[in-house]
Amino acid sequence: MAQNVVLSTRKGLFILQRSGADWKVAQSAFLGDNVTLALPDRRDGSLYAALNHGHFGVKLHRSDDMGKTWAACMTPAYPEPDPNAEPDLDPMRKTPIPYSTQLIWALEAGGANQPGVLWAGTVPGGLFRSGDRGMTWELNRPLWDDPRRRQWFGGGMDFAGLHSICVDPRDANNVAIGVSCGGVWVTQDGGQSWECRGEGMTAAYLPPEQAGNPAIQDAHRLVQCPANPDALWVQHHNGIFRSTDRGRRWTEVKDGAVSTFGFGVAVHPVDPATAWFVPAKKDEQRYPADGRFCVTRTRDGGQTLQSLTRGLPQEHAYDLVYRHSLDVADDGSSLMVGSTTGNVWASSDGGENWQCVSSTLPPISAVRFI
Repeated sequence: MAQNVVLSTRKGLFILQRSGADWKVAQSAFLGDNVTLALPDRRDGSLYAALNHGHFGVKLHRSDDMGKTWAACMTPAYPEPDPNAEPDLDPMRKTPIPYSTQLIWALEAGGANQPGVLWAGTVPGGLFRSGDRGMTWELNRPLWDDPRRRQWFGGGMDFAGLHSICVDPRDANNVAIGVSCGGVWVTQDGGQSWECRGEGMTAAYLPPEQAGNPAIQDAHRLVQCPANPDALWVQHHNGIFRSTDRGRRWTEVKDGAVSTFGFGVAVHPVDPATAWFVPAKKDEQRYPADGRFCVTRTRDGGQTLQSLTRGLPQEHAYDLVYRHSLDVADDGSSLMVGSTTGNVWASSDGGENWQCVSSTLPPISAVRFI
């Protein structure tokens, strides 16, 4: 069965194509440039790519022929801050939050009945909406102006960042987002109002009186089960959490087969109790425990975790997997994971066995099945 995957890397965008058991690079774009994220839009077949040119800023491009040619879109832009308003400061660093897009950290399509609608999350932690395929963007003011946002702070980034967007396929006005460090938020009216949902999460890096504050949880990555969107999984700085009621209550996964720290998480498209993770050592080290790379999987809603290692390096492996660098295809069996050392592994049997697809690509920031 033919499959396609788009990889966002430090030195370009690559489309991998599978035929039988073999994978090959079928298309590339933006070679030498830092592609931080890509979105294949299954509604119309277009492909979006977010780039970070460093000194020259953040850019967004769209292709309507699967990466052969590209056109520039507008980059989500912040309005000028009110000079008479109270200074907007990061609560930890006490430095001004920049009203400029430092990174496009999330990019998702709207509902099937919303042609042209896109959502984007950025660093700093703003949420933007486009109704015209990225040609114009509007900052979601109800979220940005919520006083609880001023509690958000940067974890690995200097400032809080919005990295996960989950649009409910049953109702596109129901959107859940994940923020580091700002927790999980849900709107049921298309962004006119927001509810912070984090009961059951805990932040061990904060004083005990603040550990349960839902607005400052470091939710590393948020995903939803497409067939059951009420089922959410979060890879948190303090472990793994699962919700079966769209984030109102969360249960921690206690079985740490290797480690429950990490960044990437993928959930089975039909079975909400099955999910995959890539564990690592926290906090400063951030590499596989004992230099042995593995993927963990639960099939029972997090009651147990199984370590999957066949075909993965079991010594001298120092691969870290970022938030968007683990993905599962619609068949629920095909997985791909990419690392900061440019290694790519694929599985066609739910993670039981892995094959190395490439060991020579640039550092990988995102993996997405097309």
